[in-house]
Amino acid sequence: ERSGEANLQAELQMFRAQWMFELAPGMSSSGLEPLPCRASSRGPGVKSVDARGKQEIAKEEKAKELFLKAVEEEQNGALYEAIKFYRLAMQLVPDIEFKITYTRSPDGDGVGKRCVEDNKEDDKMADLLSDFQQQLTLQESSVKLCQPEVDVSQTHISVLPMEVLMYIFRWVVSSDLDLRSLEQLSLVCRGFYICARDPEIWHQVCLKIWGRSCNKLVPYASWREMFLERPRVRFDGVYISKTKYIRQGEQSLDGFYRAWHQVEYYRYLRFFPDGQVMMLTTPEDPPSIVPRLRTKNTRTDAILLGHYRLSQETDNQTKVFAVIMKKKEEKPIDYHKYRYFRRVPAQETDHSFHVGLQLCSSGRQRFNKLVWIHHSCHITYKSTGETAVTTFDIDKMYTPLFFARVKSFTAFSEKPL
Repeated sequence: ERSGEANLQAELQMFRAQWMFELAPGMSSSGLEPLPCRASSRGPGVKSVDARGKQEIAKEEKAKELFLKAVEEEQNGALYEAIKFYRLAMQLVPDIEFKITYTRSPDGDGVGKRCVEDNKEDDKMADLLSDFQQQLTLQESSVKLCQPEVDVSQTHISVLPMEVLMYIFRWVVSSDLDLRSLEQLSLVCRGFYICARDPEIWHQVCLKIWGRSCNKLVPYASWREMFLERPRVRFDGVYISKTKYIRQGEQSLDGFYRAWHQVEYYRYLRFFPDGQVMMLTTPEDPPSIVPRLRTKNTRTDAILLGHYRLSQETDNQTKVFAVIMKKKEEKPIDYHKYRYFRRVPAQETDHSFHVGLQLCSSGRQRFNKLVWIHHSCHITYKSTGETAVTTFDIDKMYTPLFFARVKSFTAFSEKPL
């Protein structure tokens, strides 16, 4: 028993000595290599620490190898294999991602080298437009925007001069400002991508939308960025709202019951790039009404026509103000109707509606919501020139209008940009 206690005490003393040695201030920052002044006095402890340091270095090298292997598998598209190697590497060294430098020795497999090259490629492709322009310049002495993929006997579009190509692109955008088709056209090839990023096209588009208020490009980097980021109304569809309410009907003849009616109607708002706007309130559903709103020359009787403007307020909110009125139709005077009695001339008036809307974004789409902030009716008497104004209260009956894109609105081009 005494010999067992002596062995236990000896092991305890050895553990305490090793523990005190690890906590001694003479150890290096890594905890693996002791300073020379401590090495001479503790030979057995130094050997154990050296062995442990070699083991940690070997573990870190193994984690690096697994991490680079995971990078290679991820580049090859094997995501499940990459996750497995990532997990094994992080089990060995949790912060291996921050210790690795993505460089390997010449006799390695070159995975880290490829990682460095990929990072350079990402930086290079940050400006895709300048990269495409550089590639086209280096291809031939005579720069061509595109090359035929297969040999054709007919004349290829790449033979056309740059001026003609840009004129075609202006027809694609058209007077309806169909920038969606322009972006789709840019996906054809690198040359079309360069033409679709022409600053002059995007500048003219911005002038069409905001007029003189977009003379300065600041704070945007390009005219295209201004078009994408600055609030604006959309032209390739219709803003639609649906309103429902219940009203009380007349009492029955026998007086036993009173009917209740559910009233449902729609408001349609269509904007045009030239500053004109159409508004229609009707119970008919969108499939039957939307095709009639394609052009301003519609024959719908109840439609209101007018002009709108965008206003950027001090609170960074964009608002749309419009003045609309019913289309004027000159009706011939029926003289036979007033043939046998004296006609009392009716007082002529002009009716106009003033509308104020706040432009918002909801969901993933941008600038697709209009919220009512003002609605009033102005009646002007022509004989006296007086104007009577009636302002309506904005209540729950004025539901927000949401944008719906209509493909047929941009299916045809009437005029170039």
